[in-house]
Amino acid sequence: MPITTPDLAGAFRLFGERLAEERDALTRLDQAIGDGDHGINMDRGFQAVLGSLPTFLDDGPGALCKQVGMRLISTVGGASGPLYGTFFLRMGTAMGTAEKLEPVELVAALRAGLEGVIQRGKAVPDDKTMVDAMRPAIEALEVSVGGDWQEALASAACAARQGRDRVTPLVARKGRASYLGERSTGHQDPGATSTTILFESLHDALATIS
Repeated sequence: MPITTPDLAGAFRLFGERLAEERDALTRLDQAIGDGDHGINMDRGFQAVLGSLPTFLDDGPGALCKQVGMRLISTVGGASGPLYGTFFLRMGTAMGTAEKLEPVELVAALRAGLEGVIQRGKAVPDDKTMVDAMRPAIEALEVSVGGDWQEALASAACAARQGRDRVTPLVARKGRASYLGERSTGHQDPGATSTTILFESLHDALATIS
């Protein structure tokens, strides 16, 4: 069940489309505890990605991820650009020059991306960041990747949602939200929310690959 560059591009395209749909909702979340531009920035970055996707379809998945990362770093402002950019760049590096990926190789690349985000942002679990959705999603994949692929992706999306919701009552300890202290409690983190959309998109785009 190899995953090809067009397969992965389809997942990124779906993610970009959903970011556009959720742009205003993400922005409202960020207005409550951040700079108020997360939805705007992520939508702008992925519109740039969507515009360039067709030019990368003949390359391997690793090259595709690197191009996505570079586009995001160059077009997305705030913390999101460097963090998401690092995530995709590290994924691409982990994939190497392979023309196709087995599910376990994609999961390993996602783990490399997570480690890049942690290194770049210095976030740990319960800091109320994108890591709180990303880490449990990838851990769920690592546990279940040897079984049914559709179920593995579904468990990852579910774990991302649970991670996002679990830290909503917590005090933010990173980024602009941390300046609010106790006032950040009860607010859903926009980065964890966009990360959840990413893993839901991976499920919906890749679950039917056979």
